[in-house]
Amino acid sequence: MAFALWVTIGGVLLIFMALVGSVFSRLPLSTAMLYLAVGAGLSPAWLGLSAIEPIAAAGMLERLTEAVVLISLFTSGLKLSAGLHDRRWLPPLRLALVSMLVTVVAVALIGTALLGLSLGAAVLLGGILAPTDPVLASDVQVANPSDRDQLRFALTGEGGLNDGTAFPVVMLGLGLLGLHEIGPFGWRWLAVDVAWATAAGLGLGAALGASVGKLVLFLRQRHKEAVGYDNFLALGLIGLAYGIALLVNAYGFLAVFAAGVALRRIERQATAAAVAVGVGVGVVAPVLAAAQARTDVEEAHASADPSRGEALAVDPVHASAFMAHAVLSFNEQLDRIGELCAVIVLGMLLWAVQWQHASWWFVAVLMLIVRPASVAVGLAGSSVLPGQRRLMGWFGIRGIGSLFYLAYAINHGVAPELAQILTAITLSVVVTSIVVHGISVTPLMAMYAARRGR
Repeated sequence: MAFALWVTIGGVLLIFMALVGSVFSRLPLSTAMLYLAVGAGLSPAWLGLSAIEPIAAAGMLERLTEAVVLISLFTSGLKLSAGLHDRRWLPPLRLALVSMLVTVVAVALIGTALLGLSLGAAVLLGGILAPTDPVLASDVQVANPSDRDQLRFALTGEGGLNDGTAFPVVMLGLGLLGLHEIGPFGWRWLAVDVAWATAAGLGLGAALGASVGKLVLFLRQRHKEAVGYDNFLALGLIGLAYGIALLVNAYGFLAVFAAGVALRRIERQATAAAVAVGVGVGVVAPVLAAAQARTDVEEAHASADPSRGEALAVDPVHASAFMAHAVLSFNEQLDRIGELCAVIVLGMLLWAVQWQHASWWFVAVLMLIVRPASVAVGLAGSSVLPGQRRLMGWFGIRGIGSLFYLAYAINHGVAPELAQILTAITLSVVVTSIVVHGISVTPLMAMYAARRGR
């Protein structure tokens, strides 16, 4: 009976979102706010259909959020079509490195001076709260690979990069608490957790994404094989990149993001190469021909004619764009389902949080002072426009990534008393971010789009 009830609830929610999901894009609301309310309603706070607790369910929470973040990171990577030498990469890199480091230092100082935390606990809290979230930030991310807006590109790249670059900070915090080996004077942490794990994660992911992409295109263009399993390709590449990265003690989050970026880069290079040799494009300008090839692919995916899609999948000009579009479309659907599951579970946990440990003034300081200040420092001297900087400073969305790091820390031996404190602080930040950013994203981004139009 319980299973039937849960299946019914899930079916009703999915159908409801299919019917009214587009309405949320026009309202000062977000789907995450609805999912949060549904989760809270299912908990003992109202209906009592679920009674999971954050500490007891840390294992399940870590695996769920891990899977959701992986899908979102790969999707973010696929949306970023700029070449590695493109200057558009500079703002997200500065946000993911400089701004994140400023945030960690600020949170650590506040944690030790005002929240009564030890240095290790304060650093750990900084690592948990520093990364912006790629899952809940879809409304401010790049809409499609041809979107060249600097604000969206920077926020998408930041969300993809700093969910991996936060890992060294979390490991340092665990090391200072005696729960992870960092070596004398932190040498092992610097050599393994910072240098090796970061470089290996990025390198492995990029190599795998490029290799798999080239192999698939070779089979399709030369032999008309490997067609029709783009969904398997997406999940397989995520699993391959993440699994190998973990086996060699590298950061899997960075590997999956890099794999998505590399796969998109292969598509761009392959389409440009096909156009350059004049395959099927006559005398049309190369740039216009490449854009037309991607338009053809989008129309084929939108049509109900499978034969057209199969023809484009093995076409010398269209094969690469078809592959990338199919993988991205599948991952975007998974990303939405993952957001639904993760945020509902978050809502189910709220009843059991010991809210007396939460410091709501800290939430305000983090969102209104620390985030804008860290963005200002990270982008100092850059060409980013003032209005874009202000929006980047506001949209420091915290979400599923922070939940993953919290669960990861709990599962690695954080003392129960400290775990309760970290849980209350983290969930207060995440819930507030879901609500205030969910309310503000539609009007603010609409104003930004109108300003850009003028």
